[in-house]
Amino acid sequence: MNTTAHQAGPDELETTLAAVETHLAALGESLRAHDSVGIDHHATELHRALARAVDHFARAARSGPVPSPLRERLKLASGLVASQRESLARATAALDRAMDVLMPRDRSAGVYSASGTASALRGGAIQA
Repeated sequence: MNTTAHQAGPDELETTLAAVETHLAALGESLRAHDSVGIDHHATELHRALARAVDHFARAARSGPVPSPLRERLKLASGLVASQRESLARATAALDRAMDVLMPRDRSAGVYSASGTASALRGGAIQA
């Protein structure tokens, strides 16, 4: 029975990890350039590359220790993914705050009705 077809060797791990690093760098560049199409594309490709890397590294770990340099690069890539995720979360929160300032959600809902009358005054309270 040939088990090497199911094991990820160092060359396969290197190739898989290089793809993660490439897509991670491209996503970072798209984020810096505010390129929404590039962000979407590279995020999708990074997700695929990460899934392949997890699969390959898990198979390699079952057959013995993963070479230390590859483990260190995988840790670094994982840290970069976490950093980009945090940056994206902060940017999203800032955008949400800006949108709330520009287009308040609840404040305008009860101020005027479709007929133009101040419906908030009917209840005896003014919403501001």
